[in-house]
Amino acid sequence: MLQIKEINSHYGKVHVLHQVSIEVGEQEIVSIIGANGAGKSTLMRSVMGIIHPKSGDILFNGESLNHLKTDQVVKKGIVYVPEGREVFPELSVEDNLEMGAFSKRYSQAKYQSLLEEMYDIYPRLKDRRKQLAGSLSGGEQQMLAIARGLMSEPKLIMFDEPSLGLAPVIVEEMFDVIVRINKEKKLPVILVEQNAFAALSISHRCYVMENGVIKTSGRSEELMASPEVKKAYLGG
Repeated sequence: MLQIKEINSHYGKVHVLHQVSIEVGEQEIVSIIGANGAGKSTLMRSVMGIIHPKSGDILFNGESLNHLKTDQVVKKGIVYVPEGREVFPELSVEDNLEMGAFSKRYSQAKYQSLLEEMYDIYPRLKDRRKQLAGSLSGGEQQMLAIARGLMSEPKLIMFDEPSLGLAPVIVEEMFDVIVRINKEKKLPVILVEQNAFAALSISHRCYVMENGVIKTSGRSEELMASPEVKKAYLGG
């Protein structure tokens, strides 16, 4: 599915990612945890073509993404839900969802079917479908950002700090949805998350990043039991 091989990415002259390698297989939830400044978001932006690595390879289903622009990466089937949600505040909820399907040119029947599917996942969005996105709560905006991403029927979806600033009850609901779409749609997920316990609880495998390198990786349940990971990220 996705293979990132020894990439080095920079912001200007600052070397952020150092020989980073990760893999995401079919139907996996893979989490990436680490402190602020570890390089997690830079890794996502490198996949999306927002930043181009200086060296290394990014392969998706065997095809190189190294020199593609962001819109070309999206056309390959990768959707990125960035930190901060970034909904269109002056558009309605339903118009935001339509924007998620914009590049697909679905038939009206297909579009309506997907729309109802999103409303089934998030009934609150249906209740607020005519409401301006900018007037939604933070949790509702995150729901909308996720649903908008799903409207394009991606082959891989990446979440960047989806729990940031949200109430615990909303965070729990959001992670339940991530597990649901992974199981029901067999959709691979990359989850970048500072809430290490939540990320490890729902992911199959995890990579731990520190200062732009992969410090360790493995099955999530194994990392949860690791004394080093417990001490650094789980408060134990």
